[in-house]
Amino acid sequence: MIVSVRSGPRICVEIDVMRLRPPGRSTDDKAAASSPDAPHPEKAAVTTAPAPSAERGPKLRAGSRKLAIASAQFLLIVAAVVVLGYVLGRLWSILLPVVLGLLIATVLWPATRFLRKHGWPPALAATTVLLAFIVAFVGIIAAIAPSVADQVTELADAATAALQDVQEWLQGPPFNLGEDQIGEAVDSVINSIQGNAQNIAGYALTGVSAVGNSLINLVLALVLVFFFLKDGPRFVPWLAAQTGPKAGRHAAALSYKTWATLSEFIRQQALVGFIDAFFIGLGLWILGVPLVLPLAVLTFFGGFIPIIGAFVAGAFAVLVALVSNGVTTALIVLGIVILVQQIEGNVLQPIIQGRGFNLHAAVVILAVTAGSSLAGITGAFLSVPVAALIAVIYRYVRDELDERNPEVADDGTRARITGDDSGAEIVHEQVAPPAEGGREH
Repeated sequence: MIVSVRSGPRICVEIDVMRLRPPGRSTDDKAAASSPDAPHPEKAAVTTAPAPSAERGPKLRAGSRKLAIASAQFLLIVAAVVVLGYVLGRLWSILLPVVLGLLIATVLWPATRFLRKHGWPPALAATTVLLAFIVAFVGIIAAIAPSVADQVTELADAATAALQDVQEWLQGPPFNLGEDQIGEAVDSVINSIQGNAQNIAGYALTGVSAVGNSLINLVLALVLVFFFLKDGPRFVPWLAAQTGPKAGRHAAALSYKTWATLSEFIRQQALVGFIDAFFIGLGLWILGVPLVLPLAVLTFFGGFIPIIGAFVAGAFAVLVALVSNGVTTALIVLGIVILVQQIEGNVLQPIIQGRGFNLHAAVVILAVTAGSSLAGITGAFLSVPVAALIAVIYRYVRDELDERNPEVADDGTRARITGDDSGAEIVHEQVAPPAEGGREH
């Protein structure tokens, strides 16, 4: 390559710059490489993926560090939940009467509060309301027992006749089973029962023990109900006094919200259960199905286990109708149960619950399933209130993080702890205008 450098009109310098080339390679090699008969060198493989940037490595290390920290935090949370579950399981015999006492107290507190507002001493008001509740409960059991005792024999005879009908049905087409085959199947079932007689006896003893424990828990719960009704208003100031001034108002607000949630749950489910029991019981009475009153009571208490309880109670009603009155009546009862539950689920529940602690049906089913697997019928009964309380706490924490002042009640007041060495008390100071539909604590 010839480069000409001119500096002024008289100076002209020409420089012949040779191309740089590897040592040992001459221009002849270059000519040979350009020859059409010479072999061409292999070209480097080209990929469609972009070449890595200089920031990829640091970003990958930072992401791995964040993932490791999040994984460690998740494992710590899981470990804490497992330990908490273990501790609660060990203390379940103590916690169960407390929880049952709180649920019963939510039902009896309005009557107790009414008597206290009219000058009744707290102890007398609590005793009166609790005794009235016990008398009413025992009266219901006493009213149901004779009806059950009278109709169980008839139901057993109807069940025997139904089994004979099933045997005749199996002997006909399309099964065409002979009496010998049916007899062998029955003998096989009897032999299996006899072979497991020891296990069945053990299950019976376990059931008797469970009934005894249930009675003990019920008695303890009733004793606690008396103290909850008598000294209930003192618990929130005591709880708030165990914390600091800032945390005290949150403890008080959460206490009021959880109490309101439990009360609302009991009232709503009692009303829904009563409506279900009334209309299903009316249908059973019109159709002449036996055990109408026990089935209505079962439907009422089944209403406290949303979705699952209504399904089980309806299945019992259909089964009794099938055994006592036949297939046609059972199908009619099934239609009545489905109709009542559809009206209750799609019409009554939205009207009654309003803006309550609404939980999705999937959450309710999962909660009931988890509760029943952990603690049987008691767990199924307590699962929905516990899920509702967890939802209340979650929403409270979420609103607090978003600075929405969740400690302010619907009536525009906020709880504040005051007092001295002689005792603490909760006062409600007005901090905002009352919300529409606000209620007092």
